[in-house]
Amino acid sequence: MLGPFGLRPRGTMSVRALPLAQSLVRRGHHVTLILPPWQNPEAAGQIAVRGGVMVENMPLPRGVPGWFHARLTGAMVRRALSLRPDVIHAFKPKAYAGLSHWLLEHLPRHPPVVVDSDDWEGPGGWNDLNPYPAPLKRFFTWQERWGLTHGAAVTVASRALETLAWAAGVPPERVFYLPNGTTWKTPVELVPHERPTLLLYTRFFEFGVPRLWRIVQQIRAQRPEARLLVVGRGFFAEEETLLRLARQAGWHVSDALTPQADLVYVGWGAAEKLRGYFAQSDVALYPFNDTLINRTKCPVKLLDLLAAGLPVVGDAVGQLREAIRHGESGLLVPPEDDAAFVAGVLSLLDDKSRRRALGQRAAADRKRFSWDALAEIASAAYRLAAA
Repeated sequence: MLGPFGLRPRGTMSVRALPLAQSLVRRGHHVTLILPPWQNPEAAGQIAVRGGVMVENMPLPRGVPGWFHARLTGAMVRRALSLRPDVIHAFKPKAYAGLSHWLLEHLPRHPPVVVDSDDWEGPGGWNDLNPYPAPLKRFFTWQERWGLTHGAAVTVASRALETLAWAAGVPPERVFYLPNGTTWKTPVELVPHERPTLLLYTRFFEFGVPRLWRIVQQIRAQRPEARLLVVGRGFFAEEETLLRLARQAGWHVSDALTPQADLVYVGWGAAEKLRGYFAQSDVALYPFNDTLINRTKCPVKLLDLLAAGLPVVGDAVGQLREAIRHGESGLLVPPEDDAAFVAGVLSLLDDKSRRRALGQRAAADRKRFSWDALAEIASAAYRLAAA
């Protein structure tokens, strides 16, 4: 498996590639992750075995940017070929994974390459969200289309990506719908807490902060005792806007779940604390605006919330419509309908038994998103590619 970056700070390789690889190992495969840790250079050259998977962080060469990119790509391809793999799985048709795929396709003989897409990178996707220079945006747009159309098979994390791959000209029989899974094993045991607590587990880019603020204000207008617990951090410091709005409104803002806190902001924090935050939450909010970047995502944070047994209210956009069974494992509302969103949250705050029932069904439903089950889809893609 080839990555476009390391295991952090971005999540594709840590929450998609690695757990998939570990499940494949349990099925008898031998898997090596080859990563270019340009965003976390302190990991360069480090090698470790994680759940039976060999994780190799490539050494980072020195030199001017163009020479650096060429040398790092070449080193990744040489290392991959030295392992004599039956199949190479390139995660994202972009950056170093995309460059490695392009180089492999120009060699006389090479193992078949399966391309994975878990986000839309081009226009309407991450190209619009990230402040890339215009030439780089054009390059990523080209990389994405070229990578999807030159893979021996393509794995996609969402139905929208499946459709976009077909539209790019990839034969449907070579496109494998492989949604994200969750590694969350057991539901949380709710613990008593002083105030009704709304949980927002987020990276913020899926919605606008003004919309979130309107929703929370409307909920608080009818349930003044409700408080908001925010776990996460924005790509562009959006949490600072939320905290400023709360302070301007006279809310008590804290970094701890104290009885007087109206908004509790804990950032990402340690992973081991996540269960404790979930256990003190009554309803999880999942605002998800109707955008191309959201339609093409398969949010792991949502799958974790459901697997943990939390009742979720979310917009009926993209993969949320598959992950949440409306009225059974959570509530879906019309996209960007704030009144419906508020009404859904209030209905759950008023009905403890319904919250418990939705949470129990959501937790029981997590088998649909088990990586051990999803690994069979990847295996089928590999079989087709190898054939």
